[in-house]
Amino acid sequence: MSGRDARGMMEENRAHWDELAVINPQTEFYDVESFKAGRTHLDSVVREQLGDVSGKSVLHLQCHFGMDTIRLSRLGADATGADFSSTAIALARSLADELGQPTRFVESNVYDLPGVLDEQFDIVFTSHGVLGWLPDIVAWGAVVAHFLKPGGRFVIVEAHPAAWPLDDESPDALAIRYPYFSDGTPLVIDLDRSYADPDTVVTNKRTHNWNHPLSNVVNALISAGLAIEHLGEYPMCAWPYVPLMRQDDDGWWRLPAEYPQLPFLFSLRATKLSVHGIL
Repeated sequence: MSGRDARGMMEENRAHWDELAVINPQTEFYDVESFKAGRTHLDSVVREQLGDVSGKSVLHLQCHFGMDTIRLSRLGADATGADFSSTAIALARSLADELGQPTRFVESNVYDLPGVLDEQFDIVFTSHGVLGWLPDIVAWGAVVAHFLKPGGRFVIVEAHPAAWPLDDESPDALAIRYPYFSDGTPLVIDLDRSYADPDTVVTNKRTHNWNHPLSNVVNALISAGLAIEHLGEYPMCAWPYVPLMRQDDDGWWRLPAEYPQLPFLFSLRATKLSVHGIL
């Protein structure tokens, strides 16, 4: 696939996300009113992996309309969010202004961000439903490293790629539908509903998604000069990955106990190396 082809696919994805940025803030899934009131927080896995962010500069990649980025500001971070949707970024800035948070937002896709933002950060962070929208995982790893200070930390909490092969439309059984390993060809799906509100129709429904096996994610970061410090796997997800999943009291989606438990989420922490090792 040429770079031009991938750009065109990402533009179709951007049009889809521009529309979601209008729909999603109105949904119970995001519960913006509770967020404004300070009653919602970063999820437990993200909090554990990020640790104390107070006084740290944090770059949040693929931030959607900025709720988690603003949550980082609430925790004392000097937070910057980046997303390729102009609609999402406009809403994120409006939310930050309304809440009196000094959170900064930048409109850019991941690959172009080094030409838009000229600084480095203590922490680069991304989470929940991000990697599948990126065609080139090696270039992504290079961008992560580019924005980290020497000795800086990268944190990702993301849907586990091992769940990718599962049939996401099978209502009463776990079934394999897609290949785990990828040759770089995207899965083209017409998503005519928002994941946050299945009753709302999406007009820009054509999307392009890429699965990145866990080894590719890890190796992309290693090749960019990062040292992997932690890799965690969990039997839950932030959304119902397959119809069989049920939401628990903490908001996570899990398979019923009678089913074999599979990894639906992973976390990873890595540190940027200097020439002579970790600073």
